[in-house]
Amino acid sequence: MKPEAGVELRARAVETPRLRQRVGLAGDRAAAEVVLLIHGNLASGRCWEDTQRALASRSRLLVAPDLRGYGGTEAKPVDATRGLREFSEDLQALLETLGLTGRRLHVVGWSLGGNVAMQLVIDRPAWWRSLTLVASGSPYGFGGTRGPDGRPCHPDFAGSGAGATSPAFIECLRRGDRGDASPRSPRGTVRHLLFARSFTPPPAIEELMIDGMLETALGDDHYPGDVQPSANWPGFAPGRRGVNNALSPKYLDQSVIVDVEPKPPVLWIHGPEDAIVSDCSVSEPGGQGARGLFKHGGRAAWPGADVHPPQPMVTQLRAVLARYAAAGGTVREESFAGCGHSPHLERPEEFRALLSGFLGARA
Repeated sequence: MKPEAGVELRARAVETPRLRQRVGLAGDRAAAEVVLLIHGNLASGRCWEDTQRALASRSRLLVAPDLRGYGGTEAKPVDATRGLREFSEDLQALLETLGLTGRRLHVVGWSLGGNVAMQLVIDRPAWWRSLTLVASGSPYGFGGTRGPDGRPCHPDFAGSGAGATSPAFIECLRRGDRGDASPRSPRGTVRHLLFARSFTPPPAIEELMIDGMLETALGDDHYPGDVQPSANWPGFAPGRRGVNNALSPKYLDQSVIVDVEPKPPVLWIHGPEDAIVSDCSVSEPGGQGARGLFKHGGRAAWPGADVHPPQPMVTQLRAVLARYAAAGGTVREESFAGCGHSPHLERPEEFRALLSGFLGARA
């Protein structure tokens, strides 16, 4: 898919009533159709640059901001007790500041960005012509739940929040480690988690994703957030600050998207080789326990699936989208065979063709 002649990608800083936000723009600023592209955790809006170049035109503007605390956007604190509303309200303010809210709006979100996109639809359902979820997280957040209906494994939601983040990985981020000596390094994480095992990212993509990780604001107010101890396995519960706590099911339940009106059509794109968002994630304590990967570090061993099973993230999202469809919405699910956590980067041509067709049918 070739970009339209004359379309350029440009970045600018936008001062909104909430914060200073870096945003990448491609296409005509006067275009009637606007596509908001939301990046994932430990990334930036630059992960969408190739998508922007391919799909932007004189009639379609693609907008790829950096979320608060990521890339070039101001690192204001994240109040985790509000779930993902901080990010949703930031993006609402951005679109209003840019004068885009009266256009034909579509929202596309990858991973964490998928959850932010769902929050935008929950908060402003009438704004959106469509919602596209790309390897999106579960509507019940990340960690600490069981079953398709997202019931908590423990009353305090132990096993979710910032405590699930590897201290060794955080230390690599603090050092700005770009080496490949450790699987816990940013480079090791990109190679072993972001993509299917069979996929080798082009060097430029690998460096871009490492840049996004190293540009992430760190600390209790940002990534990953503060940690609370718990008497329940695995010994930690969500804190009240920072992005990974905002993803805890203690504060995030997006199954309410079933009740929004109007209901924008949904396209869900994912890959069966996704190691991060799956029914047995290598990044979630229950999944780590079931796979024999949980590192004790003085904590008790995995108590088994009866006490703390792997979170069935894909099953949970599929169940909520089935309810969305039963309530009158339109849902299309596409699984890219052999693909991992990053369909837009692993299978760019297939991804762009699918997304372009979906958007075009709703223009």
